[in-house]
Amino acid sequence: MSHLHEERIESAQVFKGVLLDVRRDRVRLPNDGESVREYIVHPGAVVIIPLLDDGRLLFENQFRYPLQRDFLELPAGKIDAGEDILATARRELLEETGYEAGDWRHLGVMHPCIGYSDERIEIFLARGLRKVAEPSLDHNEFLDVLTLSLAEATAAVRDGRITDAKTVTALFWAEKIVAGDWD
Repeated sequence: MSHLHEERIESAQVFKGVLLDVRRDRVRLPNDGESVREYIVHPGAVVIIPLLDDGRLLFENQFRYPLQRDFLELPAGKIDAGEDILATARRELLEETGYEAGDWRHLGVMHPCIGYSDERIEIFLARGLRKVAEPSLDHNEFLDVLTLSLAEATAAVRDGRITDAKTVTALFWAEKIVAGDWD
């Protein structure tokens, strides 16, 4: 165990909603002092890098209420309780874009908000894409599907059109994989 470890003394649920589970814990610090930690428990999610045969990537444009604007994002979604992460990735790609992939590769994991959430996002590369249906969105989900080349996507990160953390992180992976720098 790390010498920086904080030990939970007590935990209280502050709020339980459809997605968010907010907690407030009292912890013992490494110097034997005490403090309070507030954080969100999250079920986890996946993000998919859908690479078309021509090298373009599938993206989504979606309105995100907390920031009151549209965001360019890679397809992603929440892991359902007990669901395998690859099953989540397959389901989300099909539901949101209408595509299936013949080749799936798990690349890694990211933690987007380590200061206030335990959320993890599993990163997948999907190749051998084929359009099999129209998107089948949740009743409260609205988005547009579009394509960008990797160069266009990284330029959009640089100029601020893409700011979503999971998309920026996944594009970093995509750039390394496509260039052959990472296996």
